Amino acid sequence: QVQLVESGGGLVQAGGSLRLSCAASGNIFRINSMGWYRQAPGKQRELVATITTGGSTNYADSVRSRFTISRDNTRNTVYLQMYSLRPEDTAVYYCGAQYNGLVFNSWGQGTQVTVSS
Repeated sequence: QVQLVESGGGLVQAGGSLRLSCAASGNIFRINSMGWYRQAPGKQRELVATITTGGSTNYADSVRSRFTISRDNTRNTVYLQMYSLRPEDTAVYYCGAQYNGLVFNSWGQGTQVTVSS
């Protein structure tokens, strides 16, 4: 199993920036891609960004050019740098991992991001 712990959420004004971190522990050698998903009240969880072990990235159209995902394999940590935040980015952000396969099946507890207008 793998454990994921997020940090870095908070309250920020529109146009501001935040950086989320996700530290992985446990059987990390079985982790493939990692990523960030988010869930706003009354909405389904949606993909924000993913990154493979080799560093290839994928972004939702709504965050492309504003968010950057990165991964430090030496620290078993994935980051999400968020710029130009908008009120519609308000959500609980979850770190996810593909553990022992190609499905995102391991999740952190989530961290709240609130963007005020």
